[in-house]
Order: sequence, then C-alpha cells, then structure tokens
Amino acid sequence: MSQFKPFHLAFPIRDIEETRAFYGELLGCEIGRSTEKWIDFNFFGHQLSAHVKPEELQLAKANEVDGKHVPVRHFGAILPWEEWHALADKLKAHGIEFIIEPYIRFKGEVGEQATMFFLDPAGNALEFKSFQDATQIFAK
Repeated sequence: MSQFKPFHLAFPIRDIEETRAFYGELLGCEIGRSTEKWIDFNFFGHQLSAHVKPEELQLAKANEVDGKHVPVRHFGAILPWEEWHALADKLKAHGIEFIIEPYIRFKGEVGEQATMFFLDPAGNALEFKSFQDATQIFAK
C-alpha cells in the first residue's frame, strides 16, 4: 500500500467566524492564512481552504448506503481509533446533530470501520472514519 500524502480541498462557506469556530475550536484544526473572504485549516494533516461563497452552498444529495442516507458530496478524515471515539464524544457533548450517528460499520467483516456524518455550519457534509486495522482501509 502506498504512503498517504496530504491533499488540498477548497469549499464554500457562509461566514468566516462561524467556520473558524467550528473547524478551529470544535474540531481542533490549526488555523493558517486567512482574509475576510477565505481561511485555511490544517485538517488532520491536509489543507482545507474555506471560501465565503454562500451562493455556492446547496444541500448535498444523498444515496442510500446500508440503509442510511449518505450525502454524495462530502469530505472528512480517517482518524486513529481512540481519536475518532474522542471526537465522537466531543461532538455529542456539543450537541452536534448527526446525519448518521457514530457507529461501527461492517462489524466483524472485511473493512470494519467506525463512521459518522454531520454538517458544518454552512451545510457541508463531513464524514469521519476510523479503522482498528489500517490495512483494511482499501480491503475488498
């Protein structure tokens, strides 16, 4: 398996300050450069650039996956097992409304993973996953 490398993702938001609070304070992402129109974050080792473009925001369409409605347009991160559970607990404590509550998918099967979906303040869908066995990330 090849080494993971950082990526860059740009996405629309409504407001710099609510985005700064959500990604910086709640999710704990280091804040990089910013202006009144955009802000960069270190999103678990990857660069996110949030741009104020409210006209670009739209509710993500969903597909049914395992009986759950998964937003088609989403992004997120794969975290270490304990970090994923700590984040899930923190989000629950902050009253985050989940699209898909934290749960273990494929329990006891190939690709077993912890997963959860929720929205940021602008309505962008995020998915966080974790694998106890990292070799299972791309297992078939």
